Amino acid sequence: MAKMTKAQREWRPGMPKKRRSTKVMFASTVLLLEAFVAFFGTLAVFGLKRGEVDPGIILGVGIALSVVLVLACAVLSKPWGIALGWGLQLVLILTGLAEPMMFIVGILFAICWWYGLRAGMRIDREVAQRDREQAEWDAAHSDEAGPQTP
Repeated sequence: MAKMTKAQREWRPGMPKKRRSTKVMFASTVLLLEAFVAFFGTLAVFGLKRGEVDPGIILGVGIALSVVLVLACAVLSKPWGIALGWGLQLVLILTGLAEPMMFIVGILFAICWWYGLRAGMRIDREVAQRDREQAEWDAAHSDEAGPQTP
């Protein structure tokens, strides 16, 4: 039998499902897209500057950046996860030192990151408000919702 996760072990019938943060989902999406861009940017720099810079350094730094971008998705729900994401935005912008077009790509992704966080926080706030209102309505109308027995 497969090993159960902590959430599966703690689940009981009737328990409401915990909502995932939209902010974290948007931020994860941006970081994963940046990981692909960093990887393909690494290949572009490898092809363009192979004679000027050691290929091992180009590939090592580029692939390491891609891996860090992917792994950063796992810590976005931690208090310091968003700060790490902002730091990675700066690193992606600074890759423009190796390939000048990456300045533009990095800035565009930083804008996407900012907008994803802003929109995700707004959506999370609206969902929390809707959940509170639903709970209040359920509490006020609990006597009407019961099954009718003859």
